[in-house]
Amino acid sequence: MIFTQKWTGRRVGYEESFPVTVPGDIQADYAQFMGWGDVNYGDSWAKFRQLEDDTWVYSTRVQCEANENERVYFVTKGIEYEYDVCMNGKVLLHHEGMFTPVDVDITEALSYGDLLEVIIYPHPKREGAAECRDQADQCCKPAVGYEWDWHPRLLVSGLWDETYIETRKESFIRDAEVFYTLDEDLKGAEVRFEIDCDGECEVELYGPDGLLVYRGPERVIRLENVKLWWCNGQGHQNLYQWAVYSDSKMRRGRIGFRRVRLVMNDGAWDEPSVFPKGRSNPPITIELNGRRIFAKGSNWVTPEIFTGQIDWGTYEKQLDLARRANMNILRCWGGAIINKESFFDLCDEYGLMVWQEFPLACNNYVGTPHYLAVLEQEARAIIKRVRQHACHVLWCGGNELFNDWSMMTDQSHALRLLNKLCYEMDFDKPFIPTSPIMGMAHGHYHFHEVDTGRYSFEIFNGSSNTAYTEFGVPAIVDVEQLKLAIPEADLHDPKPGGVWQSHMAFGAWGEESWFCKGILDDIFGPQETLEDYIEKSNWTQCVGYKHIFEEARRQWPHCSMAINWCYNEPWINAAGNMLLEYPAKPRPAYYAVQSSLRPVLPSARMETFAYDGGSVFSAELWLLNDAPVEVSDTIHVYIIIDGVKEHVMDWKTGVVPAQTNKRGHKIQIQLPAEAVTQKLILRLESDRYDVSEYELLLRGKKKVDEPEVKILNM
Repeated sequence: MIFTQKWTGRRVGYEESFPVTVPGDIQADYAQFMGWGDVNYGDSWAKFRQLEDDTWVYSTRVQCEANENERVYFVTKGIEYEYDVCMNGKVLLHHEGMFTPVDVDITEALSYGDLLEVIIYPHPKREGAAECRDQADQCCKPAVGYEWDWHPRLLVSGLWDETYIETRKESFIRDAEVFYTLDEDLKGAEVRFEIDCDGECEVELYGPDGLLVYRGPERVIRLENVKLWWCNGQGHQNLYQWAVYSDSKMRRGRIGFRRVRLVMNDGAWDEPSVFPKGRSNPPITIELNGRRIFAKGSNWVTPEIFTGQIDWGTYEKQLDLARRANMNILRCWGGAIINKESFFDLCDEYGLMVWQEFPLACNNYVGTPHYLAVLEQEARAIIKRVRQHACHVLWCGGNELFNDWSMMTDQSHALRLLNKLCYEMDFDKPFIPTSPIMGMAHGHYHFHEVDTGRYSFEIFNGSSNTAYTEFGVPAIVDVEQLKLAIPEADLHDPKPGGVWQSHMAFGAWGEESWFCKGILDDIFGPQETLEDYIEKSNWTQCVGYKHIFEEARRQWPHCSMAINWCYNEPWINAAGNMLLEYPAKPRPAYYAVQSSLRPVLPSARMETFAYDGGSVFSAELWLLNDAPVEVSDTIHVYIIIDGVKEHVMDWKTGVVPAQTNKRGHKIQIQLPAEAVTQKLILRLESDRYDVSEYELLLRGKKKVDEPEVKILNM
């Protein structure tokens, strides 16, 4: 039986206790008690700096006692980060690490109403490290809290995941997990129940249709006619339900049958082309159930600064939007937390493949004995919890570890350890040491380079990578969102320093990030109002993301992934690359990406974003087909200037096989010298699928007569 407890918190050195929420974060509870207000507003976040080196105490009076033949346990799925569990002042457990669940037998020390305390020590900081993420390079605490270019320096701790008291009988099921081995033809499977229980158990397995497949005492069963789990857009998310029963406990779960591999990208064995041969680009194409998949999605960070406040509802809103955006993968970035169980449950249901990184990011995690011991403990817990989920397709050591700021290599002990643990505990799952690795790309993160004059069009049209696992186009959030973070006195005066910089509009990653005033001025000329800058930045973000995602898809099968930076952010930033405004509001770019990730997509490959009046506009037509079936279409091409819509041509694509793209005609159009609007719109109307539309910049003078569009050739 499970008993929830009423807890209070205390800041050591201060006598007064305060109410807390469990799961939760004690700094958030303390801030509420002190009346600090919304952490999103102004510089409220800075107040938390004074709490970084404090010790905290959670206290409760235990409201149960053991009956005959029962034991009583204190159970937690996660406490951040280093802590003691004490009963009546006696330390029963000392632990470091936030992802390893623990249960502590408190039976012998327990009487009804006894004092149970959890003492949480100050945040880990490597001695001698600068006050930045370097302080986290000898611990498994997420580095993001030590400050990032979209996250303030705000360190949290507490009982961040489920925590309770539980009574257990002798027949308690301590653990149950289901494994399977698929036949080579993927039609049948051997299913194995691994159960840790001293008593007799019975197992049940139900099909995706809810019908009973097996009930009985056997731990190994044979299953025929397996219904496979597929990612979003490739098939059904078939999930089997299982249950294990003893006379005092039941455990439930789900499994999805699928086989996942990383295979070499098209043309990879042709590289390098010089002698003596070295190594080719490593495999990064996902093969799911024997089918090569173009992985299209986003980087998932964390949906809240206060991780204890994340629950099923938090995840459901954002993950449902990801599914509706035609995404099929989320890269869970190594600087953030390992998500709670409901995240993976929902990804199982929605068909969102999960690329899971361990908690290493942008640091050199030197393999000291203490660090490696904690890392192994945490990694074992992470692997055991995540491996059971059908959505999980890829392990990764961490973020940006092979570069001149992290300086880790394949020989770094932390990465060798993680590879070993994944091999031992999740043998069939792919593992890569970091992102990016050779052949892959992170960047670019701006729409336009002022010094070179290049737009993202030129940058990505000239690229040839096996995967684009980070790329970004920033934009300013809408005015109503800004009012929730920027005081009225500062709202219409965006500039470096102060609250605008606190909320990452300036100085986040170079002075231009992420407001990009200089870039916008260079493209459009100086704007008169904040609203003008917002409108222009959202225009460039939409068209930039559309182009990059579609260009990556056009480079299939050599390129097999497009994963933008990023999907969500955990608080209100004034500007950034995210597709959702905090907490879960789609930005205009979300809908642009949703359109560009449609399984079957009429698409146009343009040379650049900005065109001068009188110049020649050209575009190459494509039909992109990620769907598992062949398609055909007729695409009607139009160009729109000053509201005048001119028919350019019709393209009958013919049959385009499954998982294949087809290149069509190249159109060339002489643009008018003069136009009123700045927008040149290319519109592709499909007989079978939705419209694709591209809004480009036309630099022209004030209109004298109606613009004349001249179609040159196709």
